[in-house]
Amino acid sequence: MTDDNISVRALKTTQGSGVPVFSFFLKGRDILNVADISRISRETTGDLRGFQRKEIRRHVNSIADYLDRDEVIFPNAIILAFSSEAEFKQSRGPVPDGVEDTAAVGTLTLPLRPEGRRVAWIVDGQQRSLALQKTLNGDLPVPIVGFLAKNLETQREQFILVNKAKPLPRRLITELLPEIGTELPYDLKPVKIPSELCNLLNLDPASPFFGLIKRASSDDKLTNAVIQDTALINVMKASINNYGALALFKQTGNVPGDINAMYGIMCIYWTAVKEVFPEAWGKRPQESRLMHSAGIQALGILMDRIIPRLHQSDDLPGSVKLALERIAPQCRWTEGEWEGLGMTWNEIQNVPRHIKALAEHLVQIDFAASQTKPQLTS
Repeated sequence: MTDDNISVRALKTTQGSGVPVFSFFLKGRDILNVADISRISRETTGDLRGFQRKEIRRHVNSIADYLDRDEVIFPNAIILAFSSEAEFKQSRGPVPDGVEDTAAVGTLTLPLRPEGRRVAWIVDGQQRSLALQKTLNGDLPVPIVGFLAKNLETQREQFILVNKAKPLPRRLITELLPEIGTELPYDLKPVKIPSELCNLLNLDPASPFFGLIKRASSDDKLTNAVIQDTALINVMKASINNYGALALFKQTGNVPGDINAMYGIMCIYWTAVKEVFPEAWGKRPQESRLMHSAGIQALGILMDRIIPRLHQSDDLPGSVKLALERIAPQCRWTEGEWEGLGMTWNEIQNVPRHIKALAEHLVQIDFAASQTKPQLTS
């Protein structure tokens, strides 16, 4: 190690379409000298930055306590994404007989840069890297696997694929999905469009949900966000996949899906909800079960009944609002007891049986109301 760089012995191979991949050991305390942690956040423009979740201090401290022991084995590799500044020089000499020629031996040189401009980013192992920075055993050689990443999208893609099977917050992976342009694993594909819609609903000033949705990148100090993104994503995912309101615009065969139409439906329905229940809109879930995950998901199921029934209306926004106004007198979002459910407003919790019971009740009173012609007032 010099003042300008760190050089280590390394193996180099290629994977995929010729992407260089390196394997080597680095002293634990040096990892954060060559690699940045790219925290997930949003610019003022709404663009997503980074991909890493926030530090989990208790987890970091527990790893550091383990590392402070006298005899430590730490075989878990840290995965890094390198910029093109990482330089590999292959050692000269033939491959010995009987040795598989799967990797080249050489020296990997990593320039030392200030924080925010380092030559690498941590894709997997940020909590371990933070612990290695804190431990008294900082000279411990730690296995590193690094690949050359040409752009942030590649880093995010690898981050998702590496972490999707681990106990990583699903919300973090979900928010990153719209930023990935490559083919996704089968289990992640159904979430991409709902997550993209969730971003639009949260960032568009014309949206009824503007600034109200809690995402993994949200600043905890901001108090306006009261709706869990998972609840809204569950609503849209179910609507698309279970023949609901948004399924009217999903991809079929070679006909592409219409995400703009889906967004329009979400705005029409939930704007009507906001206007019909103004006393319950925008409040914390503890104060309004409409903003609670249970209320959002139950109203989402109601959306899948109302929109297809009224879709041919000449005035869809007005028709949706009228349908909600008909059931409003029987709704108890902020006080009172739901007649027919036998539950007070704040007894409803985000559990499947409560969501199911509330959704069925809303669907039933909507059906009954839809069978009665509105009374004209003079």
